[in-house]
Amino acid sequence: MVRWLVGTVVLLMVVSANGVGPRAEAENEKTYKTIGSIERLDPKFDTLIPKDAKIELLADGFKWTEGPVWDKRTNSLLFSDIPNNRIMRWSEKEGVTQFLKPSGYTGKEPFTGAEPGSNGLAIIQDFRLVLCQHGDRRVAMMNRDGTFTTIVDKYMGKRFNSPNDLVFAQNGDMYFTDPPYGLPKQMNDPTKELDFQGVYRYSRKGELTLLTKEMSRPNGIALSPDEKTLYVANSDPEKAIWMAFPIRDDGSLGEGKVLYDATADVKAHPNKGLPDGMKVDKDGHIFATAVNGVYVFSPQGKLLGRIVTNDKTANVGWGDDGSVLYMCTNDKLTRIKTTTKGLGW
Repeated sequence: MVRWLVGTVVLLMVVSANGVGPRAEAENEKTYKTIGSIERLDPKFDTLIPKDAKIELLADGFKWTEGPVWDKRTNSLLFSDIPNNRIMRWSEKEGVTQFLKPSGYTGKEPFTGAEPGSNGLAIIQDFRLVLCQHGDRRVAMMNRDGTFTTIVDKYMGKRFNSPNDLVFAQNGDMYFTDPPYGLPKQMNDPTKELDFQGVYRYSRKGELTLLTKEMSRPNGIALSPDEKTLYVANSDPEKAIWMAFPIRDDGSLGEGKVLYDATADVKAHPNKGLPDGMKVDKDGHIFATAVNGVYVFSPQGKLLGRIVTNDKTANVGWGDDGSVLYMCTNDKLTRIKTTTKGLGW
């Protein structure tokens, strides 16, 4: 384990002009194909998603997209393409280019599983990129030369399963989940060293704490604006739920409660997605990916509406001025313009 590095680290814009998906020639002339629909279930939803909102298809041709994060320095979006072991970069001006490869598995032997690449991404102070790396089974930081420094890769001397998603508190503490999805045989993988799937906190001082191991498939993770509640998605088709855990003053978690149960939706629409990544807006509304798109909840867990992509949707991230929600939609990158702003903008 390492403590947070100090000083400025500039993101390395690596590799190519490998453009993917629809894009027009001039920035001011760009138009995009639209997909899906909007499902409005509560009047509050109309204050978050405008009546004329459309889901725009920005790029396609990937395998499984994840972990979108906005780079304010370059006005571009970074996102993982997990099976291809790479991170892509999208901007309005340049479209899609390959940013980093390899992104999650840096070993020399062939990776036998389906998801070797990076998953959740975060950009912290000084534009440092932090990655959940499936294949390397760690959370790492990217160095200026494109190599990685391990932040944390073991609990009690045992290797993680495959860190999946992460969120940072204002004090620099990192919360992350560790399901088995990056292991070649997942739960039955012979190299699995932990007999549970954990949710952890790694403090700015370099201290690792197991917060809970009660969830069968912890995945997406987010904090409420006051940082008194930790939200965790459970990507288990038999228990497809979002949990809300109170955060005690000492940093431990109190007894969690089910924020929303989507198990019936999952069973009614098999292979259309599970509770996965999520983000919170400035007022505490939760934008959470699940069946056929994004569910939008009140801070109390009331379902206000859905952004229906009609496809498995893995994760979301705020971008531009904080009012645009980018969505990793199966093999595509999509977005919708909102009338709210993401937490931290």
